[in-house]
Amino acid sequence: MIVLRHCCAAATAILAIVGSAPAQAQAWWNGDWAQREKIGVNAGAGGAALGGPLSQVPVLVRLHSGNLDFTRVKPDGSDLRFVSADGKIPLKYHIEKWDPASEIALVWVLLPTLAPAQPDASIWMYYGNPKAPKADDPKGTYDAQFSAVYHFGENEGSPRDSTGFANNAATGPDHGSASLIGNGLIFAAGDALQIPVSPSLKFSPSGGFTFSAWVKPLGKHDAVLFLQKEGDKALSVSIAGGELSASVSGGRRGTKAAGGAITPDAWHHVAVTAGKRLVLYVDGTETGSADGEMPEIQAAATIGQGFAGEMDEVEISSVARSADFIRVAARSQGPDAALLAFQPGEEGGGSSTYFGILLGSVTPDGWVVIAILIVMGVISGWVMVAKTLYVNRCESENRAFLQAFRTQGLQGERLLDVDFPQADSCLAHVYRVGVEEVKGRINGANSAAAAALSAKAIESVRATLDAAQVRENQKLNRFMVLLTIAISGGPFLGLLGTVIGIMITFAAIAATGDVNVAAIAPGIAAALVATVAGLAVAIPSLFGYNYIGTRIKNVSADMRVFADEFLTRLAESHGV
Repeated sequence: MIVLRHCCAAATAILAIVGSAPAQAQAWWNGDWAQREKIGVNAGAGGAALGGPLSQVPVLVRLHSGNLDFTRVKPDGSDLRFVSADGKIPLKYHIEKWDPASEIALVWVLLPTLAPAQPDASIWMYYGNPKAPKADDPKGTYDAQFSAVYHFGENEGSPRDSTGFANNAATGPDHGSASLIGNGLIFAAGDALQIPVSPSLKFSPSGGFTFSAWVKPLGKHDAVLFLQKEGDKALSVSIAGGELSASVSGGRRGTKAAGGAITPDAWHHVAVTAGKRLVLYVDGTETGSADGEMPEIQAAATIGQGFAGEMDEVEISSVARSADFIRVAARSQGPDAALLAFQPGEEGGGSSTYFGILLGSVTPDGWVVIAILIVMGVISGWVMVAKTLYVNRCESENRAFLQAFRTQGLQGERLLDVDFPQADSCLAHVYRVGVEEVKGRINGANSAAAAALSAKAIESVRATLDAAQVRENQKLNRFMVLLTIAISGGPFLGLLGTVIGIMITFAAIAATGDVNVAAIAPGIAAALVATVAGLAVAIPSLFGYNYIGTRIKNVSADMRVFADEFLTRLAESHGV
């Protein structure tokens, strides 16, 4: 029992260590990357102040010498990787600007989910792998509801659409430098950006419409920021009288809304959504609205007609974005970048072992199964050690007992009068039981003749010896059932942990929509750790059970042989 208490204490200590494992530093996503930075995502108060969860949200990550050591990144930034907080799912991203000489970079990252109930939400940025291939994906960074996105990061030529719809501008004004987000466009009074008609620029009241952009007007003037017109139907976003204004016409009835001051010579994020109603936003805050259904429209679009000043990051969607979505855009893209916060970087990913990466990827459900298996392993180990030591003592003292028993050639009365010192000898225990049974019969006899044992008395003594052997076998086999439980139950528990881990991995993939080997492999590999743990418990237990069981059978055989030998001598000395 003392040994069992020590084993339980050891198991408790192991459970404490295992329970703390998920809380330790997140395991390295891939050992080929030597550096990583943790980026906090503040969707609560002080950040985006979300009212509810969002999905598929592209956010801007601004990199500079204060949060990234550009000397440790490849010259073109192609070894950058962004990974989910659990270190399992690579996130889609693309680089708008990479200038290592000036130590400035702009990267757009698609966050699969964003919720205010996650105060410690974060993502990981990895770098420092000279062999990494280019992996940025502009088209994958934006969902299918984005009809067009213009960063204006081109050094020459017409602005190009970053989405998969390729709504590239036909003509446009000059490119600007050092705008709000990288390069921007500088509009003169007569400039305009022309976007040809395409199927992806079709908007309907059931789906909706969203236009957003960063604008910096040069002085106070009226201008059209966005215009799409098809016959008598039109969508318009403009600056009128120093305010943001929007109108729809050609539907069941025309609708117009205005609100939100646009200060000259200052940057503002403007956004307008339409569908069943018209809503205006300035700097992420709703500033005006009006009821009215927009018409179904598909036509070429004009951006910046009559506008003089700078414009950056124009986004057009075929859905009416929520207020939270627009607030995230304003907070993440603006100069204060309140949504994201860099935390101290870490080194050493390249030295991480594959085993450490796997353990770091195990889910909490897997750790529960592994903890149970660890307890089973500790108990099985204790049983094997304790039983091996006990059988060793028993066999050693059996040999000593047999040598003394046979050397003395005990016969007659001396067969019942000699005691042997072997305390852990199974044969000595059987001998003492047989002697007590015989003495009880002889001492109860009223004459010397009656003291002789009949055949039936000998058989009765044999039955007593058989019972003693059974009890000794029970002692020898005590706790061996724990090994059989470990042998049969360990693999099944491990399989249970693996199945749960794989289910969780595929559920995460379904939630994020990111189906690739890099997203699937860590989760499945970590899930298989539970199966390995189950086999690690079962295999030693199987070997130990067979080894100890064979030795117990040998001891049992020795007891049967000794019982026959004792009865033979007894019949010769005290038989009728």
